Amino acid sequence: MFKGTTIICVRREKEVAMAGDGQVTLETQVIKSGAKKVRRLSGGNVLAGFAGSTADAMTLLERFEKYLQSHSGNLMRAAVDLVKEWRTDKALRRLEALMLVADRNQTLLLSGAGDILEPDDDVASIGSGAGYALAAARAFLQVSDMSASEIAKRSLQIASEICIYTNDVITLEVIKDE
Repeated sequence: MFKGTTIICVRREKEVAMAGDGQVTLETQVIKSGAKKVRRLSGGNVLAGFAGSTADAMTLLERFEKYLQSHSGNLMRAAVDLVKEWRTDKALRRLEALMLVADRNQTLLLSGAGDILEPDDDVASIGSGAGYALAAARAFLQVSDMSASEIAKRSLQIASEICIYTNDVITLEVIKDE
């Protein structure tokens, strides 16, 4: 399990929201509280969030963005190429991170073990507080009329109240069809 962050992606109607907390820990100390672990890629059409080692995640984000460019923004093709390289390259194979990526049509969880997972429902999460945020988001989706962005933010706030490696300094990115 990666200690130090929680990323969640929620879909509802024509909105896709990805949120991440800002806490960075080193062993037992909080080193930074406002890190930005959710980014817009491919001209704002793709959202990407990461959990794990920051340097490793930045390396993977850079490579993923190159694959997005070479595949004209096709999320699945870029994900397949990244995971293939991540799993087979000697240096990349040692990277300790997970990525959550999304566009208007799909959400994918990517890992160095070769996984490309598409969630069964409209929510996915990674990181140390993932289970808490996921449970909260699923509940909000079932019993409220909240937007995807409201659900993502509130679910992360709930996770920050439970997980010691997650804080309430939240970065939120949204793709919304008008």
